[in-house]
Amino acid sequence: IIKLINNISKVIEGDPKVRNRIKVVFLPNYSVSLAEMLIPASDLSEQISTAGYEASGTGNMKFMINGALTIGTRDGATIEMAEEAGEDNFFLFGLSASEVAEGRNWYSPYWHYEHDSETRQALDLIFNDHFSRSEPGIFVPIRQALLDHGDNFMHLADLNSYAVAQEKAGKLYSDPHQWARKAIINIACSGKFSSDRTIAEYSREIWGAVPCPVR
Repeated sequence: IIKLINNISKVIEGDPKVRNRIKVVFLPNYSVSLAEMLIPASDLSEQISTAGYEASGTGNMKFMINGALTIGTRDGATIEMAEEAGEDNFFLFGLSASEVAEGRNWYSPYWHYEHDSETRQALDLIFNDHFSRSEPGIFVPIRQALLDHGDNFMHLADLNSYAVAQEKAGKLYSDPHQWARKAIINIACSGKFSSDRTIAEYSREIWGAVPCPVR
């Protein structure tokens, strides 16, 4: 997957029509210092784990507190964030955790490949070596994971919904006033996710720790 991302980056850089409009950038040695610059500069935070598979992490909360809007599934901390700021101030997409669990017995990635033309076109670019012309067949394992081995994370079930959410995000971004309004609402509703509240809650409900007064 990392190899594919880097190959897509090279194809984009080699295309004069798009290379000045979009870039795929890998930032090595990610650290707190780099995050302090990156997170406040971000407009959109992607939280695209399959619903029911992600722990309730804090990275997306940091983006929210710094004014980025979230495009994501109903999973992990994104659920809590949307409860605070309202789903209409998020770009939510894809199956819910219960739909993922209930769909295990009948889900077929081939159905999406055969019936979703945009999904089929995107996958065919990968499978037909558009991104690996000098290394034909190198992405066969991705085809095997998505189609032959059953697409365990149901990526294809969420793909069209993801594309629609991205289209909504792009449309809103063209209206700076409305984008800023939703960003401000996200910031204003992020107070619950302070580390003070979280640690106090962990101490009380998980660790059973009590305050230790210091004279």
